[in-house]
Amino acid sequence: MLDPDLSFRPVRRSEGYPRLEDLGLIGDGATAALVGPDGVIQWLCLPRFDSEPLLCGLLDRENGGHFALTVEDLREARQYYLPDTAVLVTELRGPAGVVRITDALGLRADADLSDDVGASRGELVRSAVVLDGTVRLLTELLPRGGAQTRVLASGLEVQASRRPDLRLHLRSNRALTGLHTVHELARGDRLDVTLSWSRVHRHHRFEPGTVLRETAEAWRRWMRSFSYDGPQEPLVRRAAITLKLCDDWVNGSLVAAPTSSLPAPIGGVRNWDYRYTWIRDAAFAVFALRRVGFDNEADAFLGWVLDAFENSRQPRIMYTLRGDPVPEEVQDAGLEGYRRSAPVRWGNGAADQRQHDIYGEVLDCADQWLRTGGDLQPPLWAKLAELARTAETAWRQPDQGIWEVRSEGRIFTYSTGMCQVALDRAADIGERLGLPGPIATWRATAAKVRRLILEESWDENAQCLSEHLDGGGSLDASLLALPLRKVVPADHPRMAATTAAIAERLSAGNGLVYRYLHDQSPDGLPGDEGAFLLCSFWLVDNLALQGRIERAEELYASLCARASPLGLLPEQIDPSTGVFMGNFPQAFSHIGVIASGVTLARAKAGGTA
Repeated sequence: MLDPDLSFRPVRRSEGYPRLEDLGLIGDGATAALVGPDGVIQWLCLPRFDSEPLLCGLLDRENGGHFALTVEDLREARQYYLPDTAVLVTELRGPAGVVRITDALGLRADADLSDDVGASRGELVRSAVVLDGTVRLLTELLPRGGAQTRVLASGLEVQASRRPDLRLHLRSNRALTGLHTVHELARGDRLDVTLSWSRVHRHHRFEPGTVLRETAEAWRRWMRSFSYDGPQEPLVRRAAITLKLCDDWVNGSLVAAPTSSLPAPIGGVRNWDYRYTWIRDAAFAVFALRRVGFDNEADAFLGWVLDAFENSRQPRIMYTLRGDPVPEEVQDAGLEGYRRSAPVRWGNGAADQRQHDIYGEVLDCADQWLRTGGDLQPPLWAKLAELARTAETAWRQPDQGIWEVRSEGRIFTYSTGMCQVALDRAADIGERLGLPGPIATWRATAAKVRRLILEESWDENAQCLSEHLDGGGSLDASLLALPLRKVVPADHPRMAATTAAIAERLSAGNGLVYRYLHDQSPDGLPGDEGAFLLCSFWLVDNLALQGRIERAEELYASLCARASPLGLLPEQIDPSTGVFMGNFPQAFSHIGVIASGVTLARAKAGGTA
């Protein structure tokens, strides 16, 4: 649960690794780092989210690399964010004193985070001050694969063995004897350390305090646009900042998560690289961002989606942050994996899967773009119209579905529903703007597909819509998203019955929901997984839209209570222990926090989402 006044507590580890729920996220719109409660950074990709990691101790505590600023003989610690910022404070208690460490990825002075331009200084700032007593403070930078150093008047030049392309410079207000230095400090003493990677010249002012202050001010200026009047307001505020930390500010794209290969479950093989942008995230993210005041970010993401689509030979389910094809999936045998959960993967093998929901995702983004003042040039409309023509027949064909199963394809009801979205939005756009195309055919086919979903996927014995269009009664929580995409009304009797069936049959207990049951819906991979948080937020939305406000509020509160003390959420949760699973933090889960809060607030006020 989000707790801005967390008490000191011992640092928890499992098999030598920090628990995901104990990590803090910092970022600068180009990359992000995860900071442990012990002051150790064990994840940092440079210079971008999807670059090879400089530090990935989360995936191998011995060989992955880290940047430690920590107390020797650490007893206990606590962390919190400066209000309305991504500036993280970690307080460490040793045997004889307490030190406060303030961490941030620095932003340029006067940066406007609402503008789609870079604000990164290319600099990690770590500033420590002793609050009480005395401490022995360790500074240790160990990139993966090791590094060589050269002593300069301005600090250390660091040459990472695996990353000769990076120009790294480590500076401090106190002497550094190498990549491992211990300072003995007393009350009031400061130790400032910066790691920079984008400076052409080494000699520039060393002003970590100023950078931290300007970075905090930039975040607070951005948060002045935040507007929300609904439940769990402090967590919704933090979720908005977390989404911004997953945003590529230059390109407008959004990483699914800033990490790769964090397993779900521990010991399993479901370890994927999430440092890319999924088109399907766009519509959900835009809904969330726009409804809490961040129109510029929403517009930038919509524009990025249309650019990526227009520049592709064919639509893809995911792209790199720049809109290029995602690298082929490879396994890294040099890393043991988080808590020895191999394999570690880079790239993503699902990038070239057939997933028919992409047609609806792109056309829904185009519709939102146009409804908020965007323009549409004839070449782009020609490609969008061709996409709609593809959707006219694609809904009858098998694909791998929203969950990217690695088994044989089926005709998934959700994929069929998103083909309906493609046809519906194309007809709306064409009719509204007087554009060429078979508008009447699209409109009629959209109505036909909606009718078939309600009729053919319905299983009379199970009293629910089925995950596959040919029925059978097996369930998939993506059915909860059909009302959110306006495929079927949430209060349609068959949708209401499906909602009840999912809440019962896919329940993981205590409000948590599985995506599907592996014994009934095999996905081509061994093992099970945890409860998928976004699906529980979709359940909140459906309950609210069906008028079951009290139950929706209870479920929403229970889900928000599962956030870490810093207000961060994973992709999945182990229902038996509550432990976080999967890549962290997960953008989709924070989208759920915002979107469900907005839906609840509007339902209580008698409006519509």
